[in-house]
Amino acid sequence: MPARADIRRRLTPAIVLRSMALNVAFYVSYPLVMIGGFFYLFLPRRYAMGALRWWSRAFIGMCRHLGGIEMRVEGAEHIPREAALVAGKHQSFWETFALFHLFPDPAIVLKKELARIPLVGWFIRKFKHILVKREAGSKALKDLIRQGEEAIAEGRQIIIFPEGHRMAVYAAPDYKPGVAALYSRLGVKCVPFALNAGVFWPRRTFWRWPGTITVRFLPPIEPGLPRKEFMKRLQDSIEPATRELVGEGVAQLRKRGLLAE
Repeated sequence: MPARADIRRRLTPAIVLRSMALNVAFYVSYPLVMIGGFFYLFLPRRYAMGALRWWSRAFIGMCRHLGGIEMRVEGAEHIPREAALVAGKHQSFWETFALFHLFPDPAIVLKKELARIPLVGWFIRKFKHILVKREAGSKALKDLIRQGEEAIAEGRQIIIFPEGHRMAVYAAPDYKPGVAALYSRLGVKCVPFALNAGVFWPRRTFWRWPGTITVRFLPPIEPGLPRKEFMKRLQDSIEPATRELVGEGVAQLRKRGLLAE
C-alpha cells in the first residue's frame, strides 16, 4: 500500500505549554537521575535494572501529569517473563523509555554510537543492552547474534525494533534482517507488539499531543520457522494491529478537536 500523508495536528496554546513543561522536565531530570544514581554503576546489575524500571515508571508519570499522555497496555498476558525476543514498531522517542518496566530483565537493541555519550553510555553498558554498529554490515549481524545469545543465556527479554529507526505513522514497513537473524539463532519465541505512540509523540518535533498511547502485545511466534515465513508472520501480526491503533489514536485527536482538517 502507498504511504499516506502524515497526520495534520493542530498546535494550541495548551499543547505548546504542556510540551514545553514535559520537555524541560525530562531533559532536566534525565541527567540529574543519572548523576544521582551514579553509585548504581558500582553495584550488581540487578540493582541498576531495578532503577531503570523505576525510571520507566517515572517517565510515564511525567508524560501523564505534564503532557496529558496516558499509557494503555493490551495483551499483557503475552508479555514474556522468561528469555524471549520482543519485536515491534518504533514510531517515537516515547517507547525508548516507556517499555522497560513491563519486563523482568530487558535488553534493548541500540545503535552503538549511543555508548559514546558520557553518563548515558556508561549506564547503557551497565544495563548490558545490545549495541550494534548498523553500518558494519555482516559484522554487525555477528555482534548482534553474539550479544543476543549472551542475553538469552541470562534469561533476558531482548527488545528490538525490526525497522531499525523511528518510522512515521503511515510509512510503509521496512523490516531489516537483524530480527530474523536473532530469531533463527536464538531458538526462542518472538512476541510482536504494535503501538500508536507516533500519533501523540511524533518523531523529529518538539510538540506532544495529549491522548492515550496503546501498546498491544500480540500472540507469540513460536521458534523454528524458516526465516521468510517468520518475517511474513511478524509483519502480518504487527502491521494490521498498528494501523488499527493509529486509527484509534487519530480518532482521539479528532474528538479533542486537535486535527487540522
